[in-house]
Amino acid sequence: MKRYYLLLLPLLAFVFTAYNKIDEDKKPSTEKPNVIVILADDLGYNDVSFNGSQEIPTPNIDKIANEGAKFTNGYVTYSVCGPSRAGLITGRYQDRFGSGRNPLWAPNDISQGLSIDEETMATVLGREGYKSMAVGKWHLGAHEALRPLNRGFDEFYGFLTGGHNYFPELLTLTDISQVKSQFAAYKTKLLKNDKRVEETEYITDGLTRETVRFIKDNVDDPFFIYLAYNAPHSPLQATKKYLDRFSHMEEGKRKTYCAMVSALDDGVGRVLDALEEKGIADNTIVVFLSDNGGHEGKWGADNGILKGEKGSIYEGGFRVPFAMRWPNKIQANTVYEKPVSSLDIMATAVEYAGASPKNKLDGVDIVPYITGKKKGLPHESLRWRMFDSKTYAVRKGDMKYIHKTNKKNGKVMTYYYNLAKDISETSNLKVSKSEKEDLQEEYNAWEKQMIDPTYLGLGQDKKYTSEHPDRFNTEVY
Repeated sequence: MKRYYLLLLPLLAFVFTAYNKIDEDKKPSTEKPNVIVILADDLGYNDVSFNGSQEIPTPNIDKIANEGAKFTNGYVTYSVCGPSRAGLITGRYQDRFGSGRNPLWAPNDISQGLSIDEETMATVLGREGYKSMAVGKWHLGAHEALRPLNRGFDEFYGFLTGGHNYFPELLTLTDISQVKSQFAAYKTKLLKNDKRVEETEYITDGLTRETVRFIKDNVDDPFFIYLAYNAPHSPLQATKKYLDRFSHMEEGKRKTYCAMVSALDDGVGRVLDALEEKGIADNTIVVFLSDNGGHEGKWGADNGILKGEKGSIYEGGFRVPFAMRWPNKIQANTVYEKPVSSLDIMATAVEYAGASPKNKLDGVDIVPYITGKKKGLPHESLRWRMFDSKTYAVRKGDMKYIHKTNKKNGKVMTYYYNLAKDISETSNLKVSKSEKEDLQEEYNAWEKQMIDPTYLGLGQDKKYTSEHPDRFNTEVY
């Protein structure tokens, strides 16, 4: 018997080793994850097929949702570009530091954009050895001190203003000294770090190309990519390649808009393919969302059953397509229905990078909530403020409270909606006095921590120019 036992020892050792290797392969990586935030611009809630679009196939964007988590109640912090981006990139409510307005094109003014006292995600992750790149739309300040390379990013490829032309032949301005009006900046040639370059591709494709290059150049280090496409923000411009995919549609803004989203989806696919090719997809956090809701009437977006659109205090303004993929941590086909915020992206990233922000974050690590390790709500409440219109909102649980001020007569109007039963915000509920007081106090306590906007915004363009006659004269500074 002893002889048989001795003969079995090598076999048992082999089985034990093989078992341990299989078990080891199943263990999640302890390496710091790569982080890619893919931000669309003014994308409608119903303009991705993972949210039900029947007009625009988005198989690559859907891949993020299907191979990870789809958020049915995913929010941003404002319903227009600049403030929303300031909240996302800092992980803090933008009203904490005065970014409650859309910054103007004012390259001489260091106050026009994200406060230099705030840390970006790139700055915080950079302290932990991350390489980082900002791609596409910046819109957090055109002053030299506010640009990506001075806000923690190692590389930048894109433009500084709130929108841009898509066709390279329309990029005719070679220097910011040639910009003489707010929207003339749409014509500037793209920046590669600090130098103007000649782009030869449709901009959406060019931004994708540079992102893929950065991935392939940085596979040996953890990296962070902030890929901020300007699609499908105006101007509505698409190439024949993408327009032909919608040849069944009538000519017009909706057709062009759909083509622009399709180009965006192609770009997402190329980014995901690069991760697979380099064998780093499993340990890369990929987040996809829009900076705010779609502009329906003007630009042809579709927010589906949501009320309102870009610039609105209603759900169509700041409930957005939102998904996250991280195969090492998040199971495929997860649907998470509790409210999450764009503020959570930074909090999640720094948690797994082992990073320590200097400023207190308003977001939370949402991965334990997605996986079920943590119960309850990631946020007891979420709040939104539109300073100039004296409009604000609170979501607490399923209840949403809206406070609006009539511009003409100053009359205050209040609305209460149960979003679980009335996602379209159609029935203004009668609620008890105590519930009204609770929701109002929820807002009041939050607002006491906020400050007024620190700069004039897009709505005060003419006023700003009159107060700063040398606004566009870069030679005097």
